[in-house]
Amino acid sequence: MDHGHEGHDAAALSGWLVLDVLVVALLGVAALGYAVGVLLVRSDSGWPARRTVLWYAGLTCAGVALLGPLADATHTSFTAHMAGHLLLGMVAPLLMVVAAPVTLLLRALPVGGGRVVTRVLRSRVVGVLTHPVVAGILNGGGLWLLYSTELFARMHASPVVFGLVHAHVFIAGYVFTAAVVGVDPNPHRASLAVRSTVLVTFVAAHSILAKWLYAHPPPGVEPRDAEVGAQLMYYGGDVVDVTLIVLLFLGWYRATRPRRSPASVPAAASP
Repeated sequence: MDHGHEGHDAAALSGWLVLDVLVVALLGVAALGYAVGVLLVRSDSGWPARRTVLWYAGLTCAGVALLGPLADATHTSFTAHMAGHLLLGMVAPLLMVVAAPVTLLLRALPVGGGRVVTRVLRSRVVGVLTHPVVAGILNGGGLWLLYSTELFARMHASPVVFGLVHAHVFIAGYVFTAAVVGVDPNPHRASLAVRSTVLVTFVAAHSILAKWLYAHPPPGVEPRDAEVGAQLMYYGGDVVDVTLIVLLFLGWYRATRPRRSPASVPAAASP
């Protein structure tokens, strides 16, 4: 994959090749690890097929954003870059969070391993990083930093910066999504009021950024390309944001709806 750098020297091209190999390796590990977990759990009590489908759909979205024609086009097209941003930073995290990988890991590990994972989840560091406010700042703030500074131009000139930026986009998107609508065990889960407030604030910040990019494209981006890319960010982001809102309140409803006790179930008529 040339990444739009045909004229660069061999060292630069090798850097982009190393990045591609690293992405393929990480995607492969994520795909294989989930498959192993499903096999281990299935031999015991089973695992919902829909979660498996969601996980691999999320990996596919991440792969499309980082490898192949779309990834190459991001160096010359702001619209293509924004499509990749939506896939990598919003769609893939949403699909993979709903796939409940931590729950799968806890069910697949032996008791000792599960206790180690639980201790990590309960740690103070994880609690701070996964708080909705912190996760929202890292996610939304990172996007503002990317598009309002020279970072956007620099990442297209360096495979290291490109890799770091895209790693942040995915990780921040995943942590934010998990903090707001995660289905995995979370000892630090914030209240509905906090999560809904952060989500609404993030939606507003994301929309404002899209409108700002429409009028103030990054250096080197053609105005028309910026307009189409900003519109894609605005309307495409809205689709994901509405999905997050629905999932947030659906989770709240499921957690608070009255449970029918066995005594309330009508007894079967005697023969």
